[in-house]
Amino acid sequence: MRVVATAGHVDHGKSSLVLKLTGTDPDRFAEEKRRGLTIDLGFAHTTLPSGEGISFIDVPGHVRFLRNMLAGVGGIDACLFVVAATEGWKPQSEEHLRILQLLGLRHGMIALTKADLVDDEWLELQTLDVIDRVAGSFLADAPIVPVSCTTGSGVEALVDELDRLVERTRPAPDHDRPRLWVDRSFAAKGSGTVVTGTLTGGSLQVDEYIDVVPAGRSARIRSIQSNGRTTPAIAAGHRVALNLAGIDHHEISRGDGVLHLAQWRPSRRVDATLDVLQSLDHDVSRRGAYIAYFGSGEWPAKIRILGPDSIRPGQAGAIRLHLASALPLVRGDRYILRESGRNETVGGGEVLDVAPVLPASKAAPDHSVERLIAERRWTTVDDLLALTGEHVPPTIGAWVVSPPALAETTDELRSRVEAAGAIGLDIATLDERERTVLSTLAEFRVDGGRAMAADARDEFAEHPVLEQLRAGGASPPDPTGADRTTLRELVRRGLLVERDGIHFHPSAVDQAARTAAELLRHEPEGITMSQLRDALGVSRKYALPLANELDARGITRRRGDLRIGGPRLGGV
Repeated sequence: MRVVATAGHVDHGKSSLVLKLTGTDPDRFAEEKRRGLTIDLGFAHTTLPSGEGISFIDVPGHVRFLRNMLAGVGGIDACLFVVAATEGWKPQSEEHLRILQLLGLRHGMIALTKADLVDDEWLELQTLDVIDRVAGSFLADAPIVPVSCTTGSGVEALVDELDRLVERTRPAPDHDRPRLWVDRSFAAKGSGTVVTGTLTGGSLQVDEYIDVVPAGRSARIRSIQSNGRTTPAIAAGHRVALNLAGIDHHEISRGDGVLHLAQWRPSRRVDATLDVLQSLDHDVSRRGAYIAYFGSGEWPAKIRILGPDSIRPGQAGAIRLHLASALPLVRGDRYILRESGRNETVGGGEVLDVAPVLPASKAAPDHSVERLIAERRWTTVDDLLALTGEHVPPTIGAWVVSPPALAETTDELRSRVEAAGAIGLDIATLDERERTVLSTLAEFRVDGGRAMAADARDEFAEHPVLEQLRAGGASPPDPTGADRTTLRELVRRGLLVERDGIHFHPSAVDQAARTAAELLRHEPEGITMSQLRDALGVSRKYALPLANELDARGITRRRGDLRIGGPRLGGV
């Protein structure tokens, strides 16, 4: 399936041609039929002789409805450019061509309509004029087919050229990142909310949950239609109607994106190229009331020229767009820029950076992924994919890191671990990036939640106070030769046990547990503190902290004045 937009000046026969090709009148509104003038987007489809399907988006040709024209050309594969042989090239012919060129379109053909109303000489003159007008554009070598919707002459040749156009137009790629820019939202009788648009980037299926951005809502796909047929799933490159559950059609507007939010990073700030039209009679600067057209929507925007103060007609530069809403964009998206005060198309270009991190005064955006990585220093694989549409293998862990940033973090981490000395660096003080780097450094080891040199001698495991308290058994002396910091570290490492201000060697607690277990085998109803104290051969000063430690470990449990067996007594 290919999606093809009509383009051209008002009253040059775009809608009549679509009707002739498809049997469907793309003018949906009574006012359009009464005035003979396309006001909003129209849609139709047909199957070509080759068997390939083609969907038409019929766009308005009148300058007053240019915003609707722009809403229809955001996701197209090719164009059918229409010029009436009776009138020839007109102002909107020129503007539509420049807009399609700015949107990066590469494929199209030209229909010279109303050919039955002119003689052969005039038709030849108009053909030559069209060739001159499209020179240097993507339509420079496009076939030109004279056609009459009244007599039907040229229609068969036009269909054959459409088949060849489809053949040389690549199908829409599937990057597993579906996005549908909504061009219509309405309530269908008996079905509820329906949105339509051109699906790009990936596929959708029934019962899938999607997000609507920037509306900020979620919904479930109840059913899918394409070209009048219901289908359980739909691939990229199709005109699609989605019946959505859980959302009212008033909550969705033209320009909203239907997508999976986790795959995107909506932003109100975007760096992009700007190709200024040659026909403009003034430079483009930050001054002006601008509107940016992305997808099917129009968004008020302020611009900042990156580098010089302005861009001259026919020249290209880079700008920063500050948008009124956060849009789900990706590097490579195309846009059109208009100035509403002058009611003119300024130019357009391509997104280079979504949510740029450098201030505008320092930004120098280009198409390079390496630049994005260097500016962000640290970014996740998922974030980079969302911003650029390109999968980059991780540098370390789940991160893509610029070489200077990785070297800086590594050097800082080495310095901190070395400064911590024998006690080691508490890894709880490290952030996720630093812990990831630490895990790759063979010269360090993590012991008891602290990072230290891999060959560092563990002074705590051999500290003299340990032997001093071990020898003291269940009635240890006050520890000497160790300050409070050292004692806290010995407790944290499990080399000592502290309870109620008394420090015990772990062997003393183990012995107390065995003693309590033996007493409870003879006294299952419970033992007193006196019994435990006497069995241990210590005073109450030591017996009570030991009993409390056993309670804390679940070996015993206090019931009134007695200690009974706890849930972990059997493990002693």
